[in-house]
Amino acid sequence: MQQPPPADPTPGPEYRWPSLLPAAVAAELDPDRIRNGRPQRTARDWVVDFGCFLAAFALGLVGASEVRDNPLLPHTVVEIDQIVGALACAAVWLRRRWPVGLALAMVPVSVVSDTAGGATAVAVFTLAVHRPFRYVAWIGGVSLALVPLFYALRPDPDLPYPATVTFAMTVSVCVIGWGMFVRSRRQLLLSLRERAERAEAEAALRAKAAQRLAREAIAREMHDVLAHRLTLLSVHAGALEFRPDAPEQEIARAAGVIRDSAHEALQDLREIIGVLRADDADASDEGGRPQPTLAALDALVAESRAAGMKITLDNRVADPASVPAGAGRNAYRIAQEGLTNARKHAPGAEVTVRVTGAPGDGLTVEVHNPAPPGDVPDVPGSGQGLIGLTERAMLAGGRLTHGPEGDGGFHVTAWLPWAA
Repeated sequence: MQQPPPADPTPGPEYRWPSLLPAAVAAELDPDRIRNGRPQRTARDWVVDFGCFLAAFALGLVGASEVRDNPLLPHTVVEIDQIVGALACAAVWLRRRWPVGLALAMVPVSVVSDTAGGATAVAVFTLAVHRPFRYVAWIGGVSLALVPLFYALRPDPDLPYPATVTFAMTVSVCVIGWGMFVRSRRQLLLSLRERAERAEAEAALRAKAAQRLAREAIAREMHDVLAHRLTLLSVHAGALEFRPDAPEQEIARAAGVIRDSAHEALQDLREIIGVLRADDADASDEGGRPQPTLAALDALVAESRAAGMKITLDNRVADPASVPAGAGRNAYRIAQEGLTNARKHAPGAEVTVRVTGAPGDGLTVEVHNPAPPGDVPDVPGSGQGLIGLTERAMLAGGRLTHGPEGDGGFHVTAWLPWAA
C-alpha cells in the first residue's frame, strides 16, 4: 500500500502571543485576523483604547475645571463646553475605525470646547499612528494654526497669551511626534520581518538552485559514463548478430565485454539514482566509487582496444597522478566522449588521443579520427554529449572546440587550466 507523503518538516512561521501586538501588526503577521476588511482587535488594543479613553476623560475633567473657574465665561458657555467635551470623549472609541474623520471633527470641536482638549489630542495621536504623514501634515497643521485663535477667544486668566500659545503648541507637536514615532517603529518592525522572510526565501532558492546544478552535473556525468558503456554493448551485440558463425573464443570474448560493460553501467546507474534520491545534494560525494582521473586514461584506452577499436595514445604528461583531480577528471571525460563518438560514427578508423601539458601551461586533450574506411550505418545522436563537454570545459575555466575536418575526419580539442 502506498504510504502517504511525509509532512513538511519546515512549517510556516508561528507567532507567539499575537494578542500582545497591535491589531495592524498582528494582521500583517497573520492575515486570518482580518475580518470584513479590518484587522481584528487584540487584547492589547482593548487595553490601549481604555487607556486613551481614560486619558481623554482625565484631561477633559481638568479642562472642565478650568472652564468652570474661568470668570470670563458665562454659565451657558461652560455647560455647552462640558457637554461637547463629554461627547468628544465618547467619540474616542471610534478612533480606530475612522481616524481621519474623527481628527477632522475634532478640529472645530477643539475651538469651541476646552473640555474636548484630551479627546482632540487622542484623535491627532491616532491619526499620526494609523495614517501617512500627508494626513497628519494637513490636519495637524490646521489644528496648530487654530491654537492662537482659541486662546484669543478664551484667554487664560493666570498665564500671559504668548506663554499659553507656546505651551499648547508644544504639547500638540509632542503628541504628533509621538504618534509618528510609534508608526515608524511599527513600519520598521514589519520591514525587518519582511526582509528576514525575503532573505530566508532567497536562501531557499539558492539552496534549490545549488541542488539543481548538482543534479544537472550528475546527469551530465551519467551521460558521459553510460554512453561509453552502452556503446560497447551495442558494438559487441551487433558483432554477435552479424557474425553468428564467429569462433567460440571471439564469441566468448565479446560476451565477456558485454557482461562487464552491463555490470559497470548498472553500477554507475545505481550510484547516480541513489544520489538523485538523496535529500542532500552533497551526497554525490559520499559512498560512491572514486571518480576517474587522468591516471585512468590507460585503462579506458585498454578497454576500448579490447572492444576492437584501433587507438593510438600519446600521453606526454610525465606524471598523470600530479594533475589536479578536477582537471584530470574533465580530461578523462573528454577523452571518453571522444572515443564513444568515434566508435559510433567512424567504426574501424584509427583514433588518436593526445594529452599534453604542464603546471602553469594548462592541460590539452585532443581526440582525432580520420574518415571511416567504409559505409557507416545511421546512428542516432543528438550532440548533447559534445554540448555537455563544452559546458564542462567552460565551467572549469577552459575551452573546447570540435568539428569535422577536410579529409572527412573529426576532432575534439580541449584546453583545461592547470595551475602552477
